[in-house]
Amino acid sequence: MVASTPNTNHPFGDEDNSKRRQILDGARKVFMDLGFDGASMNEIARSAGVSKGTLYVYFADKCRLFEAIVEAEALEQGQVVFNFDPAREAETMLREFGRAYIQMLCRPGGGSSIRTVMAIAERMPEVGSRFYVNVLEKTINRLADYLQAHVRPNDLAIDDCQLAAAQFMQMCQATLFLPFVFQAATAPSAERIAQVVDSATRLFLQTYRAKPA
Repeated sequence: MVASTPNTNHPFGDEDNSKRRQILDGARKVFMDLGFDGASMNEIARSAGVSKGTLYVYFADKCRLFEAIVEAEALEQGQVVFNFDPAREAETMLREFGRAYIQMLCRPGGGSSIRTVMAIAERMPEVGSRFYVNVLEKTINRLADYLQAHVRPNDLAIDDCQLAAAQFMQMCQATLFLPFVFQAATAPSAERIAQVVDSATRLFLQTYRAKPA
């Protein structure tokens, strides 16, 4: 997939970047409110507070605009720092990571982005694939690397760290993410997130904690 970029004949600078962010913010709201099919370039221009001509200077069509929003979302989530220092004790790291991960996943607006990507992924599979690889798979891989560093007789006993990492992340989502993403519930409280993640951590360690010889 080719990254969405403004017209190369247009000079770049702070004003240019600010205008692009203004357009992305306006477009994001339209996509979240109306969905991909319901969104039009006219509506996006109105929401962003720019002329339609200005909109086309930056983005050729709404597909390129949507791709740019997904890439911005992936970049934003990719900048969330999870402390996977191998020196950290497993139980503490898992609890802290689980809470931070769910808070990111269920933050206001986050569910709308994921719903929109899911809705368009069949028609634009490269967009869904890019989002998965740059956001979800990257986090699974980093957690798997941490778990692998703790596979030893007195710590963790895991045959497939990739699977174990995905299992832990799914357990942390239990009762939280799906109700949120399908708008059956509001964003969970910090207390509820802690309760679910603590339970996921206990179950995970009961399964994968190395047994005394």
